[in-house]
Amino acid sequence: MEENGALLGFVNFVLIDKNMAYHKVNADQRAQGHSPYLDNDELQATALELEWDMEKELEEPGFDHFRLDGAVQHHLGNSQSPDLDLEPIQPSSSPKGRFQRLQEDPDYVSHYTRQAPKSNCCSFFQILKVFCTALILFIFGIVIGYYARKKCPSPPTSQEPNNPHIYHEILKEIKAENIKQIYRDLLQFPREDDVDIAMKILIQWSSQGLEDVQLVNYSVLLDLPGSSSNTITLKNSGECFYPSGQQCDRETKTLHSQDLLYSYAAYSAKGTLEAELVDIQYGTVEDLIRIQAITNVTKKIALLKLGQSPLLYKLSLLEDAGFGGVLLYADPCDLPKTTDLADKAFMVSLNSGGDPSTPGYASIDGSYRQYRPNLTALLVQPISAELAKKLVSLPGDTFNIFFFYSSYLLTGKKVISLNIQSVTSYKTISNVIGYLKGTVFPDRYIIIGSHHNGLNTYGGQEWASSTAIITAFIQALMLKVRRGWRPDRTIVFCSWGGTSFGNIGSYEWAEDLKRVLQRNVVAYISLHNPVRGNSTLHPVASPSLQQLAAESQSFNCVEETRCPGSNVSSVQIQGDSDYFINHLGVPAMQFSYEDIKTSENSSFLFEALFPVHTTKTEELDPSFSLHETIAKLTGQVTLQIANEPVLPFNALDIALEVQNSLKGDIPQLLAVAARLRDTAELFQSDEMRPANDPKERAPIRVRMLNDVLQSLEKSFLVHRVPPGLYRNILYRLDERTRQFSVLLEALEHCKLHQSNETIQAALSEVLNSINSAQVYFKAGLDVFETTLAGKK
Repeated sequence: MEENGALLGFVNFVLIDKNMAYHKVNADQRAQGHSPYLDNDELQATALELEWDMEKELEEPGFDHFRLDGAVQHHLGNSQSPDLDLEPIQPSSSPKGRFQRLQEDPDYVSHYTRQAPKSNCCSFFQILKVFCTALILFIFGIVIGYYARKKCPSPPTSQEPNNPHIYHEILKEIKAENIKQIYRDLLQFPREDDVDIAMKILIQWSSQGLEDVQLVNYSVLLDLPGSSSNTITLKNSGECFYPSGQQCDRETKTLHSQDLLYSYAAYSAKGTLEAELVDIQYGTVEDLIRIQAITNVTKKIALLKLGQSPLLYKLSLLEDAGFGGVLLYADPCDLPKTTDLADKAFMVSLNSGGDPSTPGYASIDGSYRQYRPNLTALLVQPISAELAKKLVSLPGDTFNIFFFYSSYLLTGKKVISLNIQSVTSYKTISNVIGYLKGTVFPDRYIIIGSHHNGLNTYGGQEWASSTAIITAFIQALMLKVRRGWRPDRTIVFCSWGGTSFGNIGSYEWAEDLKRVLQRNVVAYISLHNPVRGNSTLHPVASPSLQQLAAESQSFNCVEETRCPGSNVSSVQIQGDSDYFINHLGVPAMQFSYEDIKTSENSSFLFEALFPVHTTKTEELDPSFSLHETIAKLTGQVTLQIANEPVLPFNALDIALEVQNSLKGDIPQLLAVAARLRDTAELFQSDEMRPANDPKERAPIRVRMLNDVLQSLEKSFLVHRVPPGLYRNILYRLDERTRQFSVLLEALEHCKLHQSNETIQAALSEVLNSINSAQVYFKAGLDVFETTLAGKK
């Protein structure tokens, strides 16, 4: 304050006594002369700077104190400068007077109009430099933040939440008229090879907006029809018949050439066999025991009905018994009443799955290939029911109950000659694989599978139905994806090739990616032949998914589709889900419409591929409302599995299914099944809390829980099963049987061979599977307890 007061007094003195200061300065300069360190220009600049500062400070009333302090420091600093010796200039000299004297200088104007003082100029540029640097850093930070946010996916919480309302918005975009149009577009494809059909499906999926769609090709060994149809000749009369029942010497213009050629058994033995025909009905163990008690069956030809049990299993029994050939037919009494297939032959495949030349490994370039033109020693030929009637009936007999429930011995000895001439060759089959990447768990896959039929085979247009449904679902999903939504888990859409030859496309792809799929696949949803009738909805699901399948029906079904109340079962199904169920232990589900079964023997009739007119599908479902229902049911369960934080699997249902399959069995199995149920109940009550309580959903806990849930069924894969039976013992043969299929078969084998060795091996397999599942549950509980204790 004292310094400020002194300076204010000095300034007042300067303003009052201008003239006196002027004379005093001149006098001092005359007495002492110019300083040797200060020339005239420098003196003028120094005085002018002081005058400029003092006048400017006095003119700003709002900053008097701040400016005066700065003025004092500036003045003192200049007085101590080693470059400018200002001692001859007295403190009382007036810069204002100096300014007046300079007005007489002819260069006055140029000196007065120069830039701001040097010290203020430096201060200004420093401030400007700091301000510009800060501005540049601010803008640079904004740019970095923008691109970082653009490249990094948004956290799940910022997305539109996944809930039933979102599912409803997606599913309401699936409309029957859209499916119908897609279906008709697919049928416009000419009957080209598999690669061309697959490429057109790829283009169609890509046009819907699916981002990552791939075409995966495999070169595989196929068994195709020969240049002419197979024949059956009655040696007694010399009559020759095609498989459909029409005589060979008659005009065949009314028959479609494809129907004639493709009425065959793929991978059957080739050649000609002349032998006696023996009617063995359904070819069960009881049937074989009875016929072997009557006659020697070695190298004879069996007349066999489809149904009751898997075809490959029955053929294995006939081959073991010594038969040389088999004529297959479907009993009209077992077929739905809405069908008229008595005069139709059909196609079957004797391939259990995959490329026969690369069993157990993928058909990629460089793989070792085994040439296996036939997969059985039997000559197998499918025939129509009409031809079967001609072969077993007396001349003049009518089509009556006697034929279908005839005795094991035919009326009279019938010797026939069976000629089979299919051809094996390597062909390219293609799979179409499309990915919709998840945002939270992109390494967990939900697979939806349909198939396409592009090898000139027949069997109806069910491939177009399944492909139309999966395409409509893709279309509805991508509409939501364009608005910013994405599933939490990755959804994989698959259209398989080579399905009618033994699920070749799905087997090869899964074998190729086996290690990845074992770790990442959560569930498989099948769309194999979704509309094969119009009477009842038939849902099939793994035990862990049965509750979800039942709930989805109540969510989607409407009264006119007659689906409420449909029982969900775990039975063997046809199609490309086979590898995922039996080799990967993946939970699976399938919805389909069927006609009401007319007989308990109707099981496994789906193994036959009948020629069906292209309009058959539209006759079954003219409005495509059944297709819409299947699409929405499939979409509902897919969205729930893909988006629920905790997988909607039920561990306790598995334990209950095991107990139900063991009623009345060996006490040792019942004891281990009881332990499995106890552990499953504890797991369901204690560890499944995050499914219902969001507060329990710590990320590590949810991830651990989901890893346990998705592997629940892997423990139930047994190593050795008879041909045609599932390795996953949780699936029963059909809805009539409750026991494990491997145990039932072992009991039948025991009857046939009078040995209990097979039953002991089967019991051991089942026991180990149940115990393994119980240990797996217990290990999961221990891990959770250890993790939670560590956190505490």
